Amino acid sequence: MKKNKAHILIFLISCLFFASCGIYSFTGASYGTAKTVTIEYFQNRSTYVNPTLSNTITENLKDRFMSQTPLTLVKTNGDLHFEGTITGYTITAVGIKSGETASYNRLTIQLKVSFTNSTAPENDFDKTYSRYADYDVSSSFATVESALVEEITEQLIDDIFNDSVVNW
Repeated sequence: MKKNKAHILIFLISCLFFASCGIYSFTGASYGTAKTVTIEYFQNRSTYVNPTLSNTITENLKDRFMSQTPLTLVKTNGDLHFEGTITGYTITAVGIKSGETASYNRLTIQLKVSFTNSTAPENDFDKTYSRYADYDVSSSFATVESALVEEITEQLIDDIFNDSVVNW
């Protein structure tokens, strides 16, 4: 009988511990008392414009918050508010080998992001994010572009999400 009471006690203590961590998620996100999030459309201001990039970044950021937090997405006045601009979409030659030819090219995407947390203003920030992916010069950019954009966008969304609500 004492074993059952010990198991019940351990179970109750565990329940209390997990219940007290209500503002955290299993992804490590901490959003305090925030209940809503607003994510503005990311305008593309880069010299070279990928026509789908603004929508891809905006929707992927929304998807991340909807899938990994209990926050409600609202059009305006969210407790957490994101706005941003795509400031760079460039291809550069890297990995110069003998004969001064490149062995691969690099696609770099750069974003300027403004984050406002009305429930914890000390966490507000304005940051520039930049990520890249390389591809072989023998590949046509048109054939690898969508895969590169997907890879880079995932990294950028990870960075923005971590900086805004993970705070590790």
